[in-house]
Amino acid sequence: MSEDLAFWLSYITNGKHLTWYASFQFTIFAAVFGGTLAVVFGLIGATLKNSRFLPLRLIGTVYSSIVRGVPDVLFFLFFPLAFEQAVEWFIASQVCTPDMLAAQSAAWPPCKEANWFLGTPEYLILASVSLGLVYGAFATNVIHGALRSVPKGQLEAARAYGMSASQLLWRVHIRQMWVYALPGLSNVWMLIIKATSLLSLLQIADIVLWADRLGAPNFLPAVGLVHEDWRWRYYLVLFVFYILVTLLSEKVFEAIMRRAGRGILSEVRH
Repeated sequence: MSEDLAFWLSYITNGKHLTWYASFQFTIFAAVFGGTLAVVFGLIGATLKNSRFLPLRLIGTVYSSIVRGVPDVLFFLFFPLAFEQAVEWFIASQVCTPDMLAAQSAAWPPCKEANWFLGTPEYLILASVSLGLVYGAFATNVIHGALRSVPKGQLEAARAYGMSASQLLWRVHIRQMWVYALPGLSNVWMLIIKATSLLSLLQIADIVLWADRLGAPNFLPAVGLVHEDWRWRYYLVLFVFYILVTLLSEKVFEAIMRRAGRGILSEVRH
């Protein structure tokens, strides 16, 4: 019994498992940063859709419609890679000479001096921005609908006090729309949490990638078969992790919605 316990303790605390535990921070960072950007892009998109100027309304409508229609995985792969190659193209236009271009045998980058080497931090930021852009389109529709749900009397009262259009938008309209937007934004947040499982597609050693590596059949020449295919066990750990994050998120959003709805909901009912 003690030998089995010692084996499992040494197994789950080896270097690879410690790296797996540390990779949870990538998932949490991508969810929080991507969620924050989604709200920012959603506010911008909803403001554009509410604009009195047709070109701005079209920009907001096109953003929310087109991005929502593109599969998440496709956009998640497209934006970071397109951004990376755009940066390399710009660097190449500045540093690559005709001789460098002629000496370059590979199709890309145009010259080796223009190669932009990205590590985990850079890919993680690009992945978070991708999440913000994709789910910002969903947040745009949620916030746009919430803005339209604010009682007209509140806005008319603000205009009667002489508020300008920008003051009305930011001091009254946006502040009061949160109580209507939070239920929809909570769903957007849940989608972002699930989408963090795509981080490994961008060469980020996240929790999903490490679970696949650690759970695969492990064979050592000196020891033999250490364990068979245990991937389902590691995926079960991820399943529990995502369930716990979802439950915690629901509790947090419930508390935020109760606080945001103080005084407003009772006023609407009356």
